[in-house]
Amino acid sequence: MYFDDSQSQQIQHYYDEEEEDEASNSAVSPPSPTACSQGHRSTLILQTKQGGSICLLCFSNLISNPQSPTVHVSYALSQLSQAISDPPFLRSLLTFHSHFLVSPLVHALSSFDDDPIARQVVRLVSALCDSADASLSADFVARVSDSLSSGSLAWSRRQVYTLHCLGVLLNCQHTNPYAHIRDKYGLITNLIAGLQLPSEEIRGEILFVLYKVSVLQFASEDGDGTDLLFAFCPKLLRLSLEALMKTQSDDVRLNCVALLTVLTQRGLFGTAYALDSNSMNSSEGDSFEQATEDGKDVNPMNVLFTEAIKGPLLSTDSQVQISTLDLLFHYMSWEGTSGKELQALLEENIADYVFEILRLSECKDPLVKSCVQVLDILSKSEQAFKQRLVVGFATLVPVLNYVADVPFHPVQSQTLKLILNCISDCPGMVSSSHIAELVPTLTKMLRKHSDGEMGMVEETFILTCSVLVSIIRTPSAHVNSNLQTPIEEAMQHAVFACLNTSEKHTCQLLHSLFLLKEAYYTYSQEGNSTESAKVEIRQFVVNVCTKHLLPWFVTNFNEMDEDTALGVLETFHSILLQDSNNQAAELANSLVSSTWFSLSFGCLGLFPTEKMKQRVYIMLSSLVDVLMGNDAGQPIRDAALCLPSDPIDLLFLLGQKNSRNLELSSCQSAILLILYTSSLYDERLADDKLVLASLEQYILVNSSDLQGRGTDPITVMRLVYLYGLYRGLAKVSYQIPYSPEAERILFETLSETEWDLPSARIHPISLKWLFQEEKISGPLSYQLLKFCGRNVANDSDIIVHGNISRMVNVNSIADLIAGGDNHAAILLVSLLTQLLEKGHEHDIISVLNLMTSSINIFPTVSNQLCLHGIGNAFQNFFCESTHTQSPQISRAALVLIFKTLCSAHHGTLSDEESWLAVTMKLINIVTPRAPDAWNHECLLVIGILSLVMHHSSNEVLLAPSKAIVLSTSLVSAINSVIHVACLKGPALADHDEETSSGEVLIYVLLLNYFSLRRSVPTTKFNHRIAFFFRN
Repeated sequence: MYFDDSQSQQIQHYYDEEEEDEASNSAVSPPSPTACSQGHRSTLILQTKQGGSICLLCFSNLISNPQSPTVHVSYALSQLSQAISDPPFLRSLLTFHSHFLVSPLVHALSSFDDDPIARQVVRLVSALCDSADASLSADFVARVSDSLSSGSLAWSRRQVYTLHCLGVLLNCQHTNPYAHIRDKYGLITNLIAGLQLPSEEIRGEILFVLYKVSVLQFASEDGDGTDLLFAFCPKLLRLSLEALMKTQSDDVRLNCVALLTVLTQRGLFGTAYALDSNSMNSSEGDSFEQATEDGKDVNPMNVLFTEAIKGPLLSTDSQVQISTLDLLFHYMSWEGTSGKELQALLEENIADYVFEILRLSECKDPLVKSCVQVLDILSKSEQAFKQRLVVGFATLVPVLNYVADVPFHPVQSQTLKLILNCISDCPGMVSSSHIAELVPTLTKMLRKHSDGEMGMVEETFILTCSVLVSIIRTPSAHVNSNLQTPIEEAMQHAVFACLNTSEKHTCQLLHSLFLLKEAYYTYSQEGNSTESAKVEIRQFVVNVCTKHLLPWFVTNFNEMDEDTALGVLETFHSILLQDSNNQAAELANSLVSSTWFSLSFGCLGLFPTEKMKQRVYIMLSSLVDVLMGNDAGQPIRDAALCLPSDPIDLLFLLGQKNSRNLELSSCQSAILLILYTSSLYDERLADDKLVLASLEQYILVNSSDLQGRGTDPITVMRLVYLYGLYRGLAKVSYQIPYSPEAERILFETLSETEWDLPSARIHPISLKWLFQEEKISGPLSYQLLKFCGRNVANDSDIIVHGNISRMVNVNSIADLIAGGDNHAAILLVSLLTQLLEKGHEHDIISVLNLMTSSINIFPTVSNQLCLHGIGNAFQNFFCESTHTQSPQISRAALVLIFKTLCSAHHGTLSDEESWLAVTMKLINIVTPRAPDAWNHECLLVIGILSLVMHHSSNEVLLAPSKAIVLSTSLVSAINSVIHVACLKGPALADHDEETSSGEVLIYVLLLNYFSLRRSVPTTKFNHRIAFFFRN
C-alpha cells in the first residue's frame, strides 16, 4: 500500500490499544531481580512502570530465533511496545541501549512468516525512530536496506515485511534516510528484479520504496548530481508500466503512479525512449516492438504507457484518478513529447476517458483541475483532438459555469480555451442550447470583473472575449433572440472593465474592442438575425463607442501607448466602413463633434510611425466618405502613403507647383479635402495666416492648371470654399494681408468652372464672403436660380438640413438676406426682375417661393427685399410682365406681397409709385368679381390692401392707401358683399369664419378697420359698413 505519516500513526494507535488491553489484564509483577533467569547482567534489565522488568538480551534472543514460538515472540513485542509508552523506560532505553535492539528487530522481520508479528515489529521500529535521534533511524535504514541489497534472501512474504519496514523508514519526515543506504545500486537492482515477481503485494511495496528512493535521492545533499535510476532505464519504466497495467489494486496503482510521476518529472521517460530506440535490434527490444501497430511510427513505450493508464483512469477511487491524470499531465508536458505521442494517446481514446471522468466528477475539484489540464495539452494535437472535443463539448459547459464562480480558478483559462477551440473549429456543431448556457456565464464573469467583485487574469479576460466573438459568429447565436441582451451586457462590461481601471491593460482593451467590432460587423451582414435585432445590436455598439469609448479616448490619448490608440482608431474605422448603416453616420457626427481631425493629427504627433500614419489617413478617408457620401474620401486614400504627418508639412506641400506631377497633385487634392472637411466642423489644423498663405501660394504657382481646367472641378470648389472661409475670417476677427492676384485668378477660375452651390457643403462664413464679392455676382445669381429650382419648387416643399451638415439650404440663404451685409438680397431681387422679363414660369415661382420661405424664417428679410427694390419687381410683374396670366405665378406673387407687407418695417417702404401701381392692379383683380365668386386669391388681395392701409398710418404708402379708399369700384364690391350678407338676416349668425361667406366678410371688416385708422375723410364704404352694423 501507499505509505504516509497518517498511516504510520494509525498503526501506532492500533498497537497502543492492543497492548493496553493486555496490560490491564495482567497481574502486577514483583520488583525485578538484579539479574534475569538466564543470568544476564543487570545493566541489560530495564524496569517497567507496572513493577516488572525486561531483559533486553533475552528479548533479543527470543525474537532473533526463528524457532521461537510465535506466541512468545508476539507477547514479548507487545510488552516492549507497552513499556516504551512509559517515558522513564523509554528514556533509559534510548540513553543506554538505543542501538541494542536494531539488529534483533531487523532480523525478526525475516525470521517469522507471520503477519501480526511483522506488523508489531514495524510498529515498534517506527515508535523507536520517532522518539530517538536521527542516528537510530539511520541505523535501521542501513541494516534494513543491507538485508534487501545483499540478495541473500529469496523473495517471499518475509521479504514483504522487510520492504514494508523500509518504506516506513523512508517515509520519515525528520531526516533524509536516503544517505544511510549503503549499497544503493544493489538495493535498486534487487528491487527492480522483484518487480517481475507475480506477487501484487510485493510489487506494491517495491514500487513505494522505489518512489521514496527516487524522491529522497533528488532531495539529498550527498548526491553527485547524477540520477541513479538513469542506469536502469528503460527497464524500470517498462516493468513499472507493466505492473500498473496488470494490477487491479488501487493501493498498488497509487504507488506505481507516484513512482512514474517522479520519473516523468525527472525526464527519465525521454531517456528511456532514447535507449529503447537504440536497442530495437536486441531480442528484448524486438519482443517489445510487437506491441506497436504495424505501419505506425509510434514508440512502443508510448503504447505501453497508454495501455497502462487506462485501468487507473477507470478506477472508482478518485485519488487514483487524480494521480493518474497528474501523471498524464507531466508525461505530456515533458519537453521531449512530440505530436506523435499526443496523437497516439488520442487514438487510444484517452481523451474520451478524461471527458468521462470530468462528466462524472459533478464539477468538483481537484478532478476538474486535473482533467482540464490534461485536455488542454491534448488539444495541441489539433486535428486528432477535434473530433474528441466535439463529442465532449457538452461536458465543458457546466465545468465553465463552475470555474467561473471561483476567483482565479487555476483552469479557468484552459476551460475557456477548449470551448473556444470547439466553437471556432466546428461552429455548426455547437447547439443553440449550449450557446444559451455559455453566453450568460461569460456575461456573468465579465460583469463580476467589471464591478470589482471578482478578479480575472489577463489570459482569462482575453479568452472570454474570444469565446464571445466565436459565439457571435456561429449560426446558433442568431436563432435565439433572448441572447441579444446578455451579448450587449457582455460587450459593455468588457469595455468598462478596461476603461474604468487606472492600470494599463492594452491587450485586454484590444480584445474588448475586437468584440465590439466583430459584433457590429456580424450584425451588419445579410441573413444574420432579424432586422430589428441587428439594428439594436449595432446601435448598442455605437452607443458604447460614442458615450464611453470616445470620451475616454479624448481624455486619455496623451497617456496611452500606440497599440491602444491604434485599437481605438481601428474600432471606429470598422464601424465607418459599414457606411450603409445609419449608425455609421451617427458615429461620424460624434467624431467630428469631438474635434476628430485635431485628435488624429495629435496621434500622429505622439506616434510618428508609418503604421499610425496609414491608420489615421485611411480612417479619415472613411470618415469623409460617411460625412460627404459618394466615396468623397478617395483622394485621401490615394495619397495616404505620400502624405506627411505634420499639418505644417501638409501646408508646405500644398504650396508647391505640381508641374503635372501626378503624385504631388494627388497629395494636394487630399490636403485640400482634409482642410475643407475639417473646416466645415470649425476645426483649425494650423494658424489661419499660414493656411491662407498656402492657399494663395497654391493658386499662384498652379494658376495655369486652374485656369486651363487641368484641375478637377470638385477640387477647385473645395479650394474656393476654403479660400472664402479664411478670407471671411480675416474680416470677422482681424485683418490678414491677402494677394489680389490670387483672388483674381480664383474668381476667373470660378467663372469658368461648372459648380453646384445647392449641393455644396460650405461654411457659413465662406458662403457669406462669396456673397459679399460683387465680382462674382453673375455666377452667384446663376447658382441662386439653381438653388431655387432644386429646393423650393413650391411654398411647402422646403429641404432643410441640420446645421452640422453645412448644406446650403433655405435657412442659410435667409440668414444671408437678413444679415444685410452682402449682396444676397440684391441678387435675388435682380434675378426675379430678370426672370419676369424672359424667364420660365417654374423659375419665377421658385424664386418667389424662396423669398416667401426666407421671410417665414427671418421676418427681417422683408426689410432687405424692400430696400433693394422688391416693389419695382412687383410693379414689373403686374404692369409689364406677360406672366400675370399664370394663376400659379399670381398666387405665389400675392403670397410674397402679403408676407412682405406683414413683416416689413414701415421705414423700408419708400417706393410709393411702385406700390401705387401694384395696388391699382390688385383692386382690379377683386372688383370685377361678384361677392360669391371671391376665391382665396381675392381674399389675399383684400388682406394686402388692409396691410397697405395699416402702413399708411405711419405716413408711408399714402398714395396707395388713398387710391384704396377712393376707389369706387372697390366701394361697389364692398357694397355687394355687405348686401349679400344682409340678405341672410338672422341666419348670418350661422356663417362664421369657417364658411366662405363668413371668411369674405371678415376680410372686408379688416379692411374697414384699417381704413378707419387712416386719417382721411369718411368714405362711402365706411358709411355702408356702419349702416350694416346698425341694422
